[in-house]
Amino acid sequence: MPSAQDPFYVVKEEIQESIDKLQSTFRQWEKAADAGERSNLSKEVLTSCESIDWQVDELDKAISVASRDPSCYGIDEVELENRRRWTSDARSQVSTAKKAVEAGKRSNITNNTSLNGMHRELMRLPNSHQTASGQYATQDNDDFMESESDRQMLLIKRQDEELDELTVSIQRIGGVGLTIHEELLAQEKIVDELGNEMDSTSNRLDFVQKKVAMVMKKASAKGQIMMILGLLALFIFLFILVFFT
Repeated sequence: MPSAQDPFYVVKEEIQESIDKLQSTFRQWEKAADAGERSNLSKEVLTSCESIDWQVDELDKAISVASRDPSCYGIDEVELENRRRWTSDARSQVSTAKKAVEAGKRSNITNNTSLNGMHRELMRLPNSHQTASGQYATQDNDDFMESESDRQMLLIKRQDEELDELTVSIQRIGGVGLTIHEELLAQEKIVDELGNEMDSTSNRLDFVQKKVAMVMKKASAKGQIMMILGLLALFIFLFILVFFT
C-alpha cells in the first residue's frame, strides 16, 4: 500500500526538491544580463538537468520492476500509472529547461516571448490550451487519494484488532505462567516436608536399633530366646486381632 514510507515517495521528494532548485536557477538565468553570470548559470542548470535525468531514469527502472508484480509491492495499476505520469512530467520539465539553456548558448536568445513560453512549460502553469485529459487526471488522482485513505484506515483498524488479540494472548500466557509458578512452590513445600519427616523417622529408627542392640548385649542367650518368643507371640496375637476384627 503506497504511503509516506514508500521508497518511491522518498525518492520522489528528493527529485522534486532538485527540480525546485533547478527552476530557481533557471529563473536567475532568464534574468541574468551579464554574460559571465549567464554562462555560469547555464553550466549549473545543465549539470542539474543531467543529475535529475539520472535520478528519474533510476526511478523509472524501479517502477518497471514493480509493474511485474504490483501486488507484491502493495500497489495497483492506477498507482503505477500515476507514478509513470509523474516521472514523465518531471522529465519534460527538465528537458524544457535544458533545451532553453542550450538554445540560449547557441544563439544568445533574448526574446522574452520564447523564454516565457519555455518558463511556463517548466513551471507547468495553466494556459488556454489545457486539455480535458488534465481534468480527468486530476479527478483520478482525487479518487485514488480517497481510495488510499480508506485502505490505510482499514489497515490501521486491522492492526489494532491484531494488537488487541495479541494482548489477550499475552495476558492468558501470563496467567498460565503464574499458576505453574504457584504449583511449583506448593510441590517444593511438600517435598521439603517429606524430607523432614524422612529425616525424623531415620533418626528414630537409629535410636531404636541402638536400644535393641544394648538390650540384646546385656541379656543372656536364654533371655534372648525368651524375648524373641515373646515378640513372636505378640506378633501372632496382633495379627489374629487385626485379621478377625
